[in-house]
Amino acid sequence: MFLPQEIIRKKRDQIALSTEEISFFVRGVVDRSVSDGQVAALAMAIYFNGMSTPERVALTLAMRDSGRILDWANSRLPGPVLDKHSTGGVGDLTSLLLGPMVAACGGFVPMISGRGLGHTGGTLDKLEAIPGYDVSPDLPRLQRIVSETGLAIVGQTADLAPADKRIYAVRDVTATVESVAMITASILSKKLCAGLQALVMDVKTGSGAFMPTMDKARTLARSIVDVGNGAGLKTSALITDMSQALAPAAGNAVEIRCAIDYLTGKARPARLHEVTMALATRMLVLGGLAGSDDEARAALQRSLDTGAAAERFARMVSAQGGPTDLLEAPDQYLASSRTQVPVVATQSGYISTIDCRALGLTVVNLGGGRRLPADRIDYAVGLTGLAELGARVEPGQLLGVVHAHNENSARNAIAEVTAAYTITDAPPRLPPVIHEHIH
Repeated sequence: MFLPQEIIRKKRDQIALSTEEISFFVRGVVDRSVSDGQVAALAMAIYFNGMSTPERVALTLAMRDSGRILDWANSRLPGPVLDKHSTGGVGDLTSLLLGPMVAACGGFVPMISGRGLGHTGGTLDKLEAIPGYDVSPDLPRLQRIVSETGLAIVGQTADLAPADKRIYAVRDVTATVESVAMITASILSKKLCAGLQALVMDVKTGSGAFMPTMDKARTLARSIVDVGNGAGLKTSALITDMSQALAPAAGNAVEIRCAIDYLTGKARPARLHEVTMALATRMLVLGGLAGSDDEARAALQRSLDTGAAAERFARMVSAQGGPTDLLEAPDQYLASSRTQVPVVATQSGYISTIDCRALGLTVVNLGGGRRLPADRIDYAVGLTGLAELGARVEPGQLLGVVHAHNENSARNAIAEVTAAYTITDAPPRLPPVIHEHIH
């Protein structure tokens, strides 16, 4: 029999916890025999003293086992169950693209996604810009949708990793969110609940990233790969650039439009395409659906060229309650803002830096994100036509377009976007789109 306070004391004194101690404590989190104060104390002890890889694996598995785990055995799926997770950013809509692409190549993707957090956009919020789209089907319906269409993008339900929900809520108000050990366990416990066979992690770095420096991004990526593999899940990570918005659009309905344009071939922005292809390639190779990167890339490109990926996206939207003809008539369903105003350069030169985080916060300030959990989102607002790093501009040339609810919020957003862009005489050295592959 263990005592919560003794487990806290050990971690406070930098003594490694056993698998049994960690399991006991996590069970107490769920049955509430452990108090919020004790959860907070252990979280702070972990924040300061860290956890070894075996401790992180034990914490991840205990959190996974705190609720239901999806079992795909009865579904008799003819392909592997795969997923990808991103640490988040601005204009990052890769989930909406690679899910259908991987499904069209024979994978099955039960993607448990999140809402916007701080300046970062949330996949669920984007999908809720589609009228009727249900982000919370029950688990039997989720499994049926994945079996029939190859993918479903949904939110975390109460019976998946409930320990994570309570621990995160305490971390959020006790300044312990940034612990790499607990970030790792939080991400992976939810992913392991989905019954995955392989996971590809997209860790962002740059001004718009949760981990803005390469050192921090590398530390998190290494932790997730080591713990994922230690927990029996084939895991790989890419560190990708978020020193500017990944897509030329940031917002909810505007990013759904961008996704539709990409899947239907109307427009495939180069950096967005590069990151999407790199992540999806890793998924196919890890899942055994391709023998090499080249083979995977060819299959993924084929899924786009033939319209197979677009068809999978349309089927998923329809299966989750959205319109059956979204791809054919997006303007009929997706909200448009009343006010659309260009933001223009006031001097000539090269775009040398972009405060990507500031662009994300501009979308939040427009009403496209939440300041408080209960806030309602305006799906129509956002930014489009965002100019890229290194671009040469002249006075009057476009830096972006503000989509706002009214003239007043448009004016504020114009000032914020203008301030986010730095223009200099000399061209900057551009960062790579993909910094590293960690496996």
